[in-house]
Amino acid sequence: MSLLTSIPATTDKTAPSGAPVPTGGSDKGERRRELAAFLRSRRERIQPDEVGYAPGGRRRTPGLRREEVAQLAGVGVTWYTWLEQGRDINVSAQVLDAIARTLRLDRLERNHLYTLAGMTLGPAKLDCTALPGSIQRMLDQVSPYPAMVLNTRYDVLAFNDAYCKVVIDMATVPVEERNILWLTFVSPEWRCSFVDGDSTRLHMVAAYRAALADHLGEPEWQNLTERLLLNSPLFAELWERYDVAAPSTKVKLLDNERVGLLRIEPANFWLSQLGQFRATVYTAADEDTEEKLRLLVNG
Repeated sequence: MSLLTSIPATTDKTAPSGAPVPTGGSDKGERRRELAAFLRSRRERIQPDEVGYAPGGRRRTPGLRREEVAQLAGVGVTWYTWLEQGRDINVSAQVLDAIARTLRLDRLERNHLYTLAGMTLGPAKLDCTALPGSIQRMLDQVSPYPAMVLNTRYDVLAFNDAYCKVVIDMATVPVEERNILWLTFVSPEWRCSFVDGDSTRLHMVAAYRAALADHLGEPEWQNLTERLLLNSPLFAELWERYDVAAPSTKVKLLDNERVGLLRIEPANFWLSQLGQFRATVYTAADEDTEEKLRLLVNG
């Protein structure tokens, strides 16, 4: 199955600013299981003494107990237990907020919690199935900066010549393998070397998990996740952390075989007319890198 399949359009939903609206899902059971695992992982990372409980006593699991989370959030122990077990129960925005505060979720984790619970903060966006030619022309104009367009599944939908010369020659990669996660964790075609590769891979998996919450049960996403888990022990290890994140904007260190170390800083531009697509442009973080990029692309 090609990883670069069209994304179906969704029905736009509107709601007052900041108000949660129910979202659909092709597999409510899978969404509840993902919610249960996420809550469990966030609960286990909080130490009892951090929230006023005595650290002593015998504990079968790390972190807080379920009843402690329920007490701190002001919800019933049985109700919270059912929620963490993935049972089909109704949940309100007020209760989700209380749980998010108790588990010390950041903004991204809170939004992830809402999505898994079948709610989203604000209107859903429309997806489209094709890139207009203006997008490719834009990518070409930012040379010598490497640039590409991704969807939230990390499929590469477009790229410029600078990207091929500096990062990886994407034009030689089969279309069905033009997925950054696949190239990073599985494919031998991934020839660029990030000096800070460990943190980069960790962040990518966290961003992919956050995006997946909107697509649970969709065949393309399920297929990619299963293939990555099957073919990459490292991806499987990072996947079990249940971290969530937004696309990174920190400076990356790239070791190019021709010019040596490059310090590149990603700038992400969300293409609002395309829904969940973004253009990423890798700009030079210093003058030395600027010169090296021009040598690689134009020399």
